[in-house]
Amino acid sequence: MPGKGVRWTSDPGTVDEHELFHAYPMLHRLPRTLRELLVVNARRITAPQGAVLFDVDQPCHLFVLLTDGVLRVFRPGEDREIFLYTVERGQSCILTVSCLLGQARYPARGVVEEDVVGYALPRALFLELLDRSSDFRQFIFELFGDRLTGLMALIEEVAFRHLDERLAAHLLERPDVVEITHQRLAAELGTAREVVSRILKQFEREALVRLERGAIHIVDRPGLARRAGLRA
Repeated sequence: MPGKGVRWTSDPGTVDEHELFHAYPMLHRLPRTLRELLVVNARRITAPQGAVLFDVDQPCHLFVLLTDGVLRVFRPGEDREIFLYTVERGQSCILTVSCLLGQARYPARGVVEEDVVGYALPRALFLELLDRSSDFRQFIFELFGDRLTGLMALIEEVAFRHLDERLAAHLLERPDVVEITHQRLAAELGTAREVVSRILKQFEREALVRLERGAIHIVDRPGLARRAGLRA
């Protein structure tokens, strides 16, 4: 079951069709009978930053469509975690899809990164949409394709790229002032905080960044690009 802070509407059928269909335009193409089933059976969900939407080894019964906010999905460990992907408006979670199809338990944790609003569909309705709507199947297949491509790139990075290169490339994706802790960076890269701190100190000695509490200032982007093995 979802963790503390997650709020559900008291009854199914409280769907703001404009909100949901605007976030997921392909729902407009559902046959009328399926749209009616969706409106009747979906439940609105809200969850604040930090709430756990699902966790490792929990049963999976619901398919969530986000209309606002960001969900962070990762595999937790004893002293570190492996970041997998984020889910945003108009997207959904492939681990949830996999668990619903295989009637399996969650292999990862989903934590709200930015306050979430969305709609939860019961497993039976998810399977009916998948079975009866080619547009819904296409949405799910495209979702799988995009996520698997991203996960393969993550595996390649972790397996074959040095951590200093990965950290440099990670910083280059951010603005010039990155408001983030070393612990959070370590979690996103799947390593220990001490390792990230050591590499950042080296970057600072090389005048690539300037460090302060809770923030990293990027000083030399071309230099970071070289460190990442990229062209400046």
